[in-house]
Amino acid sequence: MKSLLEMLKVVVISVIMLFLSDIAFAESLPNNNESENKTDSTFSSHRFIHKLGIEARPAYIIPTNPFLRGENETGKLIRSSISAHLRYSFQFRPNTYTDRIYGGAYQGIGLAYYTFSEKKYLGDPFAAYIFQGARLARFSPRLSFNYEWNFGISAGWHPYDFDYNSYNKVIGSKINAYLNVNFYLNWKLSRLFDLNAGVDLTHFSNGNTKYPNSGLNTTGLKIGLVYNFNREENFLSNSSDHLKIPKFPHHISYDLLLFGSWRRKGVAYGDEQVASPETYPVFGFNFAPMYNINYKFRAGVSVDGVYDGSANVYTEDYIVGTEQQFYKPGLNKQLALGLSGRVEYVMPYFTVNLGIGANVLHGGGDLKALYQVLALKIEVTRSSFIHIGYNLQNFHTPNFLMLGIGYRFNNRYPTFHR
Repeated sequence: MKSLLEMLKVVVISVIMLFLSDIAFAESLPNNNESENKTDSTFSSHRFIHKLGIEARPAYIIPTNPFLRGENETGKLIRSSISAHLRYSFQFRPNTYTDRIYGGAYQGIGLAYYTFSEKKYLGDPFAAYIFQGARLARFSPRLSFNYEWNFGISAGWHPYDFDYNSYNKVIGSKINAYLNVNFYLNWKLSRLFDLNAGVDLTHFSNGNTKYPNSGLNTTGLKIGLVYNFNREENFLSNSSDHLKIPKFPHHISYDLLLFGSWRRKGVAYGDEQVASPETYPVFGFNFAPMYNINYKFRAGVSVDGVYDGSANVYTEDYIVGTEQQFYKPGLNKQLALGLSGRVEYVMPYFTVNLGIGANVLHGGGDLKALYQVLALKIEVTRSSFIHIGYNLQNFHTPNFLMLGIGYRFNNRYPTFHR
C-alpha cells in the first residue's frame, strides 16, 4: 500500500500537469474572432494573467493538547509559528464570462517553510500545496475582499517517538496533510503589483494513517506581495457589466465515487487509549444525485457504503508496556450503509464538497454515529474527477481518508468557460 506521501504527491503532480496542459492548450488557440475574444476567455490567445507572489504568515498555535500547554520536557508553552511562502498562480482575465461568474478566480501552486517555537519537538517542516481563491466583495476598482484555500502535504516534522519525543502526542508522522483557509483584502497598487493582507486558519494532520493523530491547528495573519506578469494597462476598467451571463441549465447529475485508504486505530480500554500496531484497510463508495442550482452550487443526497477494517476492533487484559493482542469482529460489524446530505461549491478545476449523515445499516459500536465529510474534487476530464476527502465522526473524532476517483453522469454543466 502506498504511503500518504506517495498518494498525495501523485495528486499534486497530476494537478500541476492539468494546469500546465490547460494553459498550453488555451495559449495555442488561434485568435480569429475579435468579438469573441472580448467576451469569452475560451477564445483568447492570452487567456490568463500569470502571477508570482511571496507571503509571510505569523500564527498563534491553538492549544488543543496538553503537550502544547506546557506538558513537555521544558515545561514551556508552544504558542507561535511563522511561515514564508513562494507562490505561482494564474487568473482568468477580467471582463470575461469566467471572471464575472467566478469572481476573478485564480489558482496555483505554492511552497512554504514553517518554523515553530520549541522546534525541538515539532521540527521545521516545509509544505507544497495547490490553492484557489476568488473575490467575495469589491469595494472599489482597486480594493476587494477575497477568500482562498490551500491543500497539500508537509514534510520534515519531528513526530512522536516513545524514546526521544514521547511528549509530542500532536504530530504522529513525518509526513502530514496541510490545509489552510484565509480571508484577506486585496489592494491593486499598480498594473504590476498587488498587496494582500488578512487572516488565516491552518490544520496539519496525517489523516489517521498513523497514531497518534491529534493534529496541529494555528490561526494568524498573512501579508503578501504579488507581481502580475502580463496584466493590461486597463486592468481597473469594469467593462464586463454589459456581458449577459447565459441562463444556467438546471438539472440533476449523478456522482459515483469509489475510494480507499488505510488507517491506524487507538482503542479505548478503560481510561487508557491503546494504539493498535496494525494498519487497517478502508474501502467504500458514494452515489449522489445532485441538483445543479446554478454555476457555483449543487445540493443533494448521497448513499454511502463503507468497509472499515478498524471498526469495532478491541483488546483484552491490557498491561502497560507489554505487547498487546487486538481482535477483529465479524464482517457484519465492519460494514455500513449511510445516507448523507451534500452541498458543493463549484469553481473552475475544483469542487469543494461538504456532507453530514448517519449510518442506517450497520453492526453497531464504532459505526453507530453521525459522520461528516469534507472533500476536494479535482477535475480530470469534463465528467471525471480525483477525490480527496476526510471523514469525521461526531464532528470531532478523526475517522479515515477518502482517496478515490469518480464520474459524473448526466453532466449538463455549461462548457463556455473552458
